[in-house]
Amino acid sequence: MVPLSREIVIFLASEFGRHEVLRRLSDPYWFQAFGCVLGFDWHSSGLTTTVCGALKEGLRGTENELGIFVAGGKGATSRKTPAEISAACERIGHDPDPLIYASRISAKVDNSAVQDGYQLYHHSFVFTADGQWCIVQQGMSDATSTARRYHWLSDSASDYVSEPHAAICCDANADTLNLVAMESADVRSASAALAAQKPEVILNALGHLPLLEMPRRHEVARSDINPKYLERILLRTYETAPADFESLLAIEGVGAKTLRALALTSELIYGTRASRRDPARYSFAHGGKDGTPFPVDRTTYDKTIEVMHHALNGAKIDRSEKIRAFRRLAEFSIGDRAADRSRAEEPGFSFTGDGEAQGLRETSEGGRP
Repeated sequence: MVPLSREIVIFLASEFGRHEVLRRLSDPYWFQAFGCVLGFDWHSSGLTTTVCGALKEGLRGTENELGIFVAGGKGATSRKTPAEISAACERIGHDPDPLIYASRISAKVDNSAVQDGYQLYHHSFVFTADGQWCIVQQGMSDATSTARRYHWLSDSASDYVSEPHAAICCDANADTLNLVAMESADVRSASAALAAQKPEVILNALGHLPLLEMPRRHEVARSDINPKYLERILLRTYETAPADFESLLAIEGVGAKTLRALALTSELIYGTRASRRDPARYSFAHGGKDGTPFPVDRTTYDKTIEVMHHALNGAKIDRSEKIRAFRRLAEFSIGDRAADRSRAEEPGFSFTGDGEAQGLRETSEGGRP
């Protein structure tokens, strides 16, 4: 898995450039195909952490020459991301602060500003020597025992707090308080304005409500509005006087409870409503044949297979490993493992000496997922 991940990325970087590697990693179709080729089930959400780990290990020692660096990982390793970014930037003479900020604010957004019931446990930060980056992070829902993966790309994240994601993948819709939705712009402005006022403004407004409810998992309970902790945080925001929502989010200690309280207060005082739109648009299995929960974009899907097919052809790996990788790609391309295993043994499958695999694409319309 580690050598294959290294060879595929090196080939893509040499053929299409380092920025294209970042763009592909931020593409949920390509990322899932990548994980499948490396040996995971095409529909497994568990591939995220191991694929990122394999990529980090695979590129170790090649970073200075290749110009692609991988920081972070799962659990405690994710908290080492700033230090790993700093160490890499010191070697190449690049300012680490913008990269560290991108890493931290993205995690803050997905843990606190997108309140969908998923808590982050994995954060991988991939960046190039010229400061471009992509992020692959994943959260877990204790209530449903399901995972949700968040993709970010520096090219598309021009605003960290307004529709910043390249993609979000999950096999289920979630009841969400989405403070980074475009339609939550007024709530963001109002929340920042309220945060710059004395804590009593928010606490008094919430304290006079007979019923403090938001959608499931987003209730503003008494423990959210009365403890001294919330008052301390509001005092900190008052002293800081954030100019906008991004500045508010970046303040240490401002988390989901504080943002919920500010969102509700802004609705009470200004009449601004936060979005309840779930930002997830992809499933780990790329949707079902019936389009549930998310329909398949077949054009993009087929392009994913084509690019991965091309990358495998160019990867400098053992012939037998390449054949196995092509077969796994075939399984992914039709979404039916059992059927594809049998097809790989049929006479139509061949592997030529120059490294090109034939007979791996499903040509009938009905054979695609």
